[in-house]
Amino acid sequence: MAKKAMVEREKKRQKLVEQYAAKRAALKEIANDESKPMEERFKARLKLAKLPRNSSATRLHNRCQLTGRPHAYYRKLKMSRIALRDLGSSGQIPGLVKSSW
Repeated sequence: MAKKAMVEREKKRQKLVEQYAAKRAALKEIANDESKPMEERFKARLKLAKLPRNSSATRLHNRCQLTGRPHAYYRKLKMSRIALRDLGSSGQIPGLVKSSW
């Protein structure tokens, strides 16, 4: 089980990303538009830099929904390999059987 503080920090980041997504996208659109004057693009870059760092989507990290584990994360299932194995072994995932050879 991951530290509760780390899981909560990730939730806080997710909330910030959702809150600032539209504003960030609009500023990026202005900053990357070659047809706009240089001063206007520069001002957009400055405004973008003043937004909270944690509002950037690249600062998010995928975590297991059950345990909060950050490594060995399956995107389709939104869980780690360990949680998947535990659920499979207990028979809670239909069609998943333990392999043996």
